Amino acid sequence: MTIRHHLSEPLLMAYAAGELPEAFALVVATHVSLCDDCRARSEAWEAVGGAVVEDGFAPMGDDALEACLARLDGLEQEPRPVPQPAPRRSVFPAPLAAYVGGDVSAVKWRSLGKGVRQAILPTDRQAAARLLYIPAGVAVPDHGHRGLEMTLVLQGAFSDATGRFARGDVEIADGDLEHVPVAEPGEDCICLAATDAPLRFKAMIPRLAQPFMRI
Repeated sequence: MTIRHHLSEPLLMAYAAGELPEAFALVVATHVSLCDDCRARSEAWEAVGGAVVEDGFAPMGDDALEACLARLDGLEQEPRPVPQPAPRRSVFPAPLAAYVGGDVSAVKWRSLGKGVRQAILPTDRQAAARLLYIPAGVAVPDHGHRGLEMTLVLQGAFSDATGRFARGDVEIADGDLEHVPVAEPGEDCICLAATDAPLRFKAMIPRLAQPFMRI
């Protein structure tokens, strides 16, 4: 598995600091369990935070971050558990499987039409998290965003104007992106998505159904 679309540095910093809403933190934790690169960067930011707490708070100069990072090589850290990839037969990595209470068979899906299904996960009210099941070859209606959306692919793949996203890839969308994600032929696509505002659908029917879809 080659992951080509990673998390941004600000998101990893906020995750390490515990500042993300629960829904976004779940997406980050699930991606980090699959991605060696983002896991290493997340652990580096956690170490930076630990070093700051250990030294106490003081006015920061322009070179504070560089100086703190330079000190990491000399820090002795206690061993900490490293998230392990889920078994190959599992669609859900460990953080999501623990959250859902099982793998795909444990999900209570709700039909959205054309074979598309979703399951809204219980999180705090700052943002919403949902699992999406999109049959191979099916397109999600054309839409934009009123806020931030993070979509992590767990099975299959989808493509849009920005590129192709397969297992482990995460797409980060904001108000500047309007797209039509299409699940690739061959294998049905399952994603974990988090949003902090309703989507902005172009077509009338999705807009009318939006209150019932809660998306």
